[in-house]
Amino acid sequence: MSKKIAFQGEPGAFSHAAAAKVFPGEEFVGCVTFEETLAAVQSGRADFAVVPVENSLYGRITDIHHLLPQSGLHIIGETYLRVEMNLLAVPGATLADIEAVQSLSVALGQCRKFIADNGFRTINAVDTAGSAREVAQKGDRKIAAIASRFAAEIYGLDVLASNIEDAEHNTTRFLVLSPTPQEAPADNGKVKTTFVFRVRNVPAALYKAMGGFATNGVNMTKLESYMVGGAFTATQFYADIEGHPADRGVQLAFEELGFFTDYFKILGVYPASEAK
Repeated sequence: MSKKIAFQGEPGAFSHAAAAKVFPGEEFVGCVTFEETLAAVQSGRADFAVVPVENSLYGRITDIHHLLPQSGLHIIGETYLRVEMNLLAVPGATLADIEAVQSLSVALGQCRKFIADNGFRTINAVDTAGSAREVAQKGDRKIAAIASRFAAEIYGLDVLASNIEDAEHNTTRFLVLSPTPQEAPADNGKVKTTFVFRVRNVPAALYKAMGGFATNGVNMTKLESYMVGGAFTATQFYADIEGHPADRGVQLAFEELGFFTDYFKILGVYPASEAK
C-alpha cells in the first residue's frame, strides 16, 4: 500500500521534487499552505510531510520555524535539493516580451539579480508551480513564471532562460515530518538533533546556556531566534546540533542548558544528510 506524502505547492513544485526524492514512487498530496501541509499529517490524510526549512540564498523559511514546534509532528529525516530556477513563458513569447515575473516570494528572492537586470516587475504567488500553471492559463506573453523545468513540461511552457538563480550554490534543506517519533539509533552514523528552547529572563542567560555545548564539544550547526505570542520579551530559539541525546557530551550540554531555560523541547533525532 503506497504512502501519502504531503508537500506545499502544486505538481511540479520544488517541494514535490524533494518529496519524490525521499519517497520515490509514493502518492503525493499537494497543499496550498504550510499550515495545510502539516494538518494533512495531523489529520491522517497524509502519512508524512516534506517541508523546506532553509535555503542557502534566502535563509530560513520563517513559517516552518513558527509552525513546527506547536504542530505535534516529529522530524525523522532531512534532505537537500539543488534548486535550479528557470524563466517560463507561454509558447512563442520571447525575453523581450516579458514585463513581469510571478513566483513564490522565496523564489523571487533567489533571482533578485536576474530580475533587476531585466527590469521586471514582480508578482508574489503561493508557489512556483502554481505560478507556471497560472501563466499558462492566462496566456499573456508579458508575464512569465519562475519555476522548475518539470513545471514547464507539465504546463506546456517554454523555457526562456535557465539557471537564473543568483548563485550556483542555491540549495534548499527540507525536513521529513512524521506524526510519530522515529528516533535515529545512536552510534550508527551521523545524527542531528533539533530542539527549541526559551531562556530565563536573567543576565547573560543565552551566553551561559550555549556554554555547555562548547565545553562538551557539541557542534551547533543552526541557531535561530524568533518571537512567540507577539511579545518582544518572549524569544524562542530553534537549534540543530550534531549528535544524539544519548551521547555523553550532548547529555551534559542539555543539563547545563536546563539551568538557564524555562522551556525545552526536542523536535527530532534523525540521520544527517549531506548537501550535494
